[in-house]
Amino acid sequence: MTQKRNYLKIPGLGTPVRGSKTGQPIMVLFDLIGRRWSMGILWNLSDRNCTFRELQARCDSISPTVLNTRLKELRTVGLVTKTENGYALTQAGHELYCHLEPLGAWAKNWTKKLP
Repeated sequence: MTQKRNYLKIPGLGTPVRGSKTGQPIMVLFDLIGRRWSMGILWNLSDRNCTFRELQARCDSISPTVLNTRLKELRTVGLVTKTENGYALTQAGHELYCHLEPLGAWAKNWTKKLP
């Protein structure tokens, strides 16, 4: 698993990540989900499983290369799994989504107040 992590450049606890030299858990998470299309993939898998092509269509302009890379990363850290019906959130993925959903609602209200 360590070799996969290094190959995919997946953040790890205690290793430097964007915004944190010490790799605090919240910063490791923000580094991972802050990557291009990571949140979009999690959001689009929150309500149903999707095949690669379905997920690509739901994520509009995502390239197949980026989608493949993000799916590998999210699978490696246990947030997404591949099933016979396509890709799905794991239990941990659903738990993360449940924490992110209120943040999404907050962001909608917040952006309405921006100049």
